[in-house]
Amino acid sequence: MRTEPKLTRLDRVFARLDREPERPAHIDVPKMSRHRIVLFAATLAFYGAIVWAVVITSWLVRLDWQVMFFRPYQQWSEIHWFVDYYVVLGQRGPTAVMVAAWLGWRSWRQHTLRPLLALGVSLLLLNITVGAAKYGMGRLGPHYATTIGSSEMWLGGDIFPSGHTANAVVTWGILAYLASSARAQRWLSAVSAVTSLGVGMATVYLGTHWLSDVLLGWTAGLLILLGLPWFEPLIARAEDAIFDLRDRLRARRSRTPAVPAEAPPVLVTPVAADHEDVSARSPRAPVYLAPGPHTTRSERSPITPAGSRRPPHPERHPRGSTSSARPVTGG
Repeated sequence: MRTEPKLTRLDRVFARLDREPERPAHIDVPKMSRHRIVLFAATLAFYGAIVWAVVITSWLVRLDWQVMFFRPYQQWSEIHWFVDYYVVLGQRGPTAVMVAAWLGWRSWRQHTLRPLLALGVSLLLLNITVGAAKYGMGRLGPHYATTIGSSEMWLGGDIFPSGHTANAVVTWGILAYLASSARAQRWLSAVSAVTSLGVGMATVYLGTHWLSDVLLGWTAGLLILLGLPWFEPLIARAEDAIFDLRDRLRARRSRTPAVPAEAPPVLVTPVAADHEDVSARSPRAPVYLAPGPHTTRSERSPITPAGSRRPPHPERHPRGSTSSARPVTGG
């Protein structure tokens, strides 16, 4: 009785790393459903409420100052080293490299560029929207605050919203956005939310951001993830264009110039024209060809070239012949 070998967990992991023979047909592309549109609108309203609360110097600004004066980095100084390392999870360069490596493997495995293109589009939207808000509102951070209790807006800063928090939401949340199953999507959504909030609180602990900066950064990153399905048609067209360009380059490289084979010599025989009389042609001098290899030198007949300058001799006879009428003279 033949039994199938039992696969261990490590064997299943390595089998998962193998490339699939073709692109899976079950890859779901998120769409802007009614539920997602409602969430996007609610998040956008929350974004506007935070900005308005800071502009009018409401209770949120007072909370920002209270947390700043509390100085968490002095209250819990023993975890300072850990927070310094943890906040790297929100820096754009390291996180983009790590997530791009994972999504690049997924692109190679599933024969699709959508994961990498979705990451690129989300980071581009992040730079545009968060960058414009930062420099548009110009809020100063806690270390550069000038007036106690003020919102520190329109003073040339670049701290509102928190870029670390928004970047953590987008880079880690894109993994949940591209998850292939509902269970993986739920788990990755929870992990990315906790990670991004932790990164935001780490910046508050270090004193580089206000608490309201973190709230607005988390909201800005969530808006990008919720609105990303609007850009799925653009991602699909970009993927098709890249694959078409790849196919054209491959076809051009496979086309090698063919070297023509050496043709055998062609014997050209002159053909008389239909209206020309062959018998009316002027006679040509005979062409003498060398005898073939089957004749010996003694059998060859002498050849006198036409038009020789040597005058003809009446008594000269060819070699090998005897003259019967040769006169004999006495001396």
